[in-house]
Amino acid sequence: MTDELPELRASDADRERVAEQLRDALAEGRLDMEEFEERLEATYAARTYGELTPITRDLPGAVGTARVSMVKQPVDDGSWGSRIVGGEGSSSWGVAVLAGFERKGRWTVPKRFNCFAFMGGGEIDLREANFADREVVINCVAVMGGLNVIVPPGVEVVVRGIGVMGGFDHREEGRPGDPGAPRVVVTGFAFWGGVGVERKLTRAERQRLKEERRQEKLERREARKEFDGSRGEGLGDMFDALDEARDLIRERHEERRDRHEERRLRHEERRERHRDRREDRHRRRDGDY
Repeated sequence: MTDELPELRASDADRERVAEQLRDALAEGRLDMEEFEERLEATYAARTYGELTPITRDLPGAVGTARVSMVKQPVDDGSWGSRIVGGEGSSSWGVAVLAGFERKGRWTVPKRFNCFAFMGGGEIDLREANFADREVVINCVAVMGGLNVIVPPGVEVVVRGIGVMGGFDHREEGRPGDPGAPRVVVTGFAFWGGVGVERKLTRAERQRLKEERRQEKLERREARKEFDGSRGEGLGDMFDALDEARDLIRERHEERRDRHEERRLRHEERRERHRDRREDRHRRRDGDY
């Protein structure tokens, strides 16, 4: 960043790029955990570029990663072509040992992303990511841990991983991708662990669809009023009530689905911890250590 226009308001994407640079610096040993937590807290509290600038001033930029720019570029059109940007990727690996990691938000997926989880977990979220190539490989190694890959609709998914007393999720395979969309290959090895693959909309996309449904409801209401005239007011009110009830049911269904997914993930975590404790007791009993 430059020192010009320090009062320009920073966006969520700007803060997330700084946070990603901090995570890379922590993984490379440039920051200890205390420094990382202090800077991350300052990043998410920052409101302007002037507040973001000092946070990464003493850190080198990752290869292929642009520092947060003071000059706002034209917004891309959101097409798949605009999201395949080339380069080396902004982060090429993630490690979770008795801990966790995540890659999410606006980041660039390299041609090959390697991740490892040992009695820990990691999340690789590609919903808002750019891609270094039309085909990227997510190589996952999970040992008594779990890794989860989240892809957006329209992306073709291929799963080639091997599980031994563990497994890879193949539910998202077989769906053809959108024209021009990238191909995500999930590969690797799971031993007493699991690699999940989910297809989800972003929160912004869900909000957009909700707004579209609301607009459609308003248009239907106006059309009914024009058709029925004053004599159809009672009938129009009934249809309005039905629309509202249908929207409420849909929203409640989405909320229940999200809660169910959260409970499922918590259950899997508890099951993994229980399994780890059981295996630990067996090793102690058998005198392995």
